[in-house]
Amino acid sequence: MSQASFLHRQALYLRPDPARVIVRPFKPATEPRDLNPTDKTRANHIVERVLALDPKAAAGLLTDVLENFQGRHRNLLETFELRADDMEDALASHDTFSETQRQLLGAYFLNEYSFEASALFNPSIVPHPDQSGTPEGGLRFILSLRAVGEGHVSSLTFRTGTIAADGSLAVDPTARLASSPKVEHRTSGPLGDEVDVVFKEGLDISERVIFPVTEYQSQGIEDARFVEFSDGGRKTYYATYTAYTGRAIRSELLETNDFLSFRMSPLQGTAARNKGMALFPRQVGGNYAMIARQDNENLYLIYSNDLYRWDGGQAILKPQFPWEFVQIGNCGSPIELDEGWLLLTHGVGPVRKYSIGAALLDKNDPTKVLARSVEPLLRPEPSEREGYVPNVVYTCGAMRHNDQIILPYAISDTYSNFATIEIATLMQAMS
Repeated sequence: MSQASFLHRQALYLRPDPARVIVRPFKPATEPRDLNPTDKTRANHIVERVLALDPKAAAGLLTDVLENFQGRHRNLLETFELRADDMEDALASHDTFSETQRQLLGAYFLNEYSFEASALFNPSIVPHPDQSGTPEGGLRFILSLRAVGEGHVSSLTFRTGTIAADGSLAVDPTARLASSPKVEHRTSGPLGDEVDVVFKEGLDISERVIFPVTEYQSQGIEDARFVEFSDGGRKTYYATYTAYTGRAIRSELLETNDFLSFRMSPLQGTAARNKGMALFPRQVGGNYAMIARQDNENLYLIYSNDLYRWDGGQAILKPQFPWEFVQIGNCGSPIELDEGWLLLTHGVGPVRKYSIGAALLDKNDPTKVLARSVEPLLRPEPSEREGYVPNVVYTCGAMRHNDQIILPYAISDTYSNFATIEIATLMQAMS
């Protein structure tokens, strides 16, 4: 079947670029004690080998490293020094180091990581906090994307772009370099760490990459669903995302006002044990509200009197049509329209084919479903079926602009594109 007449695919393909790299701490694997019975670790051995180098040889080696990697990263020598500062255990048995030795040791315990070598997908979109210089009737936006690299580790990256008054879309060029933030503050709690991370000012937003920084995120920060949240006159950007350890998942919350500094906090409660939570853009009936899937099949409405504990919930949407018989889930935060809350959903059908549909919820009581799309708004076209996970279209959040919904979407868990939806025609089709 063809796509809905009110939906228009664009040709703004965002594809993974393996040339974009960050530096990450390198930790050599420890030999089993029965194979190498010694109190010294491999890290100790590397340190001893570096310190045994003749000073002239060490200086020449550091120069060679800088020439080889300069231009691929910012402030390499500073990065080497910071890595050496982190290596207290391996360096504790040695009294003094020359500046060259410290920098060289830092280099030995770093590695380049191509953070989007495999995939760039599952986008969400929000208005940019800085709209200065935007043409009349237009809008600047920030796009978040899930990037996947070696070992299938997911991180969070960003793009910017504009929507013109006529609804046409443009995505800004991507910065050549990429950088990780500094961990500014870390607080340990019973559910794990709450972490504040900060990027250096002046970095293009496409250069900013949030890589896992806690044990619970160690194998991925997945599927961030961003929303511009309004609390009176104050606007804050929140994103619910899935933290993955390699064995277990849970939902966490990211908060920012400027996309330079971010706080990442674990969520509590029974509803936070699953993935795919999406926050309403404002309070509903005096409470925070989420759409979530607690049972791997249906969608629930959950209320909370704070942002960090989510329990219970009421099932409001269940698989109903053939394209969603396997399961349904949300595709980002509800979008407020005059007619109600527009909730984009994904459905899984035969041969695990993912499509995107929609439901309309009552504005005052979102447990009431006013309308629902019988057929998908967006399904994989023949040209979009090939990739890491075939037959999938998916989004983590759309946005309204004037009389359109701007829908970024992922294709087969590999790359991303955009579509636009005419709101009035969609409402007619749903009702």
